[in-house]
Amino acid sequence: MNILPIIAASQEELERLFRDFHAHPEIGFEEVRTSGIVAEKLREYGVDEVHTGLGKTGVVALIHGKGQGNRRVGLRADMDALPIHEKSGLDYSSTNPGVMHACGHDSHTTMLLGAAKHLAATRDFDGTAVIVFQPAEEGLGGARQMLADGLFERFPCDEIFGMHNVPNGQPGKVGICKGQAMAGAAFFDIHVKGKGSHAARPNESRDALLVASSLAMEAQTILSRNIPADEVLVMSITQIHAGAAYNVVPETAELAGTIRYFKDEIYELAAKRLQRICDGFALSHDVEITLDLRNVFDVLINDDELSDAYMAAAADIVGPENLNPNANPVTGSEDFADMLRVIPGAYCTVGHAGTMPLHNPEFHLDPSILPIGASVMARVVEKRLPLNA
Repeated sequence: MNILPIIAASQEELERLFRDFHAHPEIGFEEVRTSGIVAEKLREYGVDEVHTGLGKTGVVALIHGKGQGNRRVGLRADMDALPIHEKSGLDYSSTNPGVMHACGHDSHTTMLLGAAKHLAATRDFDGTAVIVFQPAEEGLGGARQMLADGLFERFPCDEIFGMHNVPNGQPGKVGICKGQAMAGAAFFDIHVKGKGSHAARPNESRDALLVASSLAMEAQTILSRNIPADEVLVMSITQIHAGAAYNVVPETAELAGTIRYFKDEIYELAAKRLQRICDGFALSHDVEITLDLRNVFDVLINDDELSDAYMAAAADIVGPENLNPNANPVTGSEDFADMLRVIPGAYCTVGHAGTMPLHNPEFHLDPSILPIGASVMARVVEKRLPLNA
């Protein structure tokens, strides 16, 4: 590994920051402590400007290179945690009950701070680095909120890069998928209102629980009978809530879930079919059914040229033997996609030891990847904004 010297010398500091962020996780739009530390460290590192409050708790910093060029390259990391009770057993486990960094955003924040420290100290680039710390990535619309607050109007970027850790047991393996790399996603809630009754006389009811159960099964036919076999769609019913007593047929029931997709037209087909299924069940069972379906993530699309540029920067750090420039798309989602709808860019992954999946209460991240990710992010700025080009 060819870790950049300033970042290598800062490894202990980065690990302390990471452990602190991990021990004090904050849910989206509540990252007050985290963003405060981020802003404080950026000022300590001597960046040129620090701006807070974008997207409620977001932070943006500017670092001007030695050259006087007008080009600007953005780097972005997310800061929020998940509503999960941690069971990792780490000595720096969450001190906030029911909240955990189970997706590695604590590492993303730390790596971007490391990259900012290097860039502010060396400034071996021609133009400006725009350093973006985003809140509320986990389905709460943090990227869209920053965009609504004028992120790229106030801090224009010619291109932007992001990164995510992967618990694949391959430390330092950097990968990228060109084009459609991560799925778009919608969340849905389905509200069923029937007629309650005594459980001994279910004939007097219009059983909302029975309807909800049947509807959950019928929704699965959208994939098997409506989506072309060569297309990708994932539909998951993840919640059913109904009833509160052994002897009451419930009057209401709630379902919730998610749809993942790579093409807007496939999503629209699934959305239309789900609505028709709800309407049909309402008619046939004489109940009221309301579908609340909302897009949460766009499809993440990596620019081909910038994907190659990202891999070239990563090769300087991890070596070409540790690159996977043709990674497969994944059905997970990432709201960095919203930024890529406005500014071209690319999003890569960096592997680390351990294979406990993301969003698991026992997830833990190998902090040895912190200087690797920081170096790759710093290096892509230097290569995209070369001095004396």
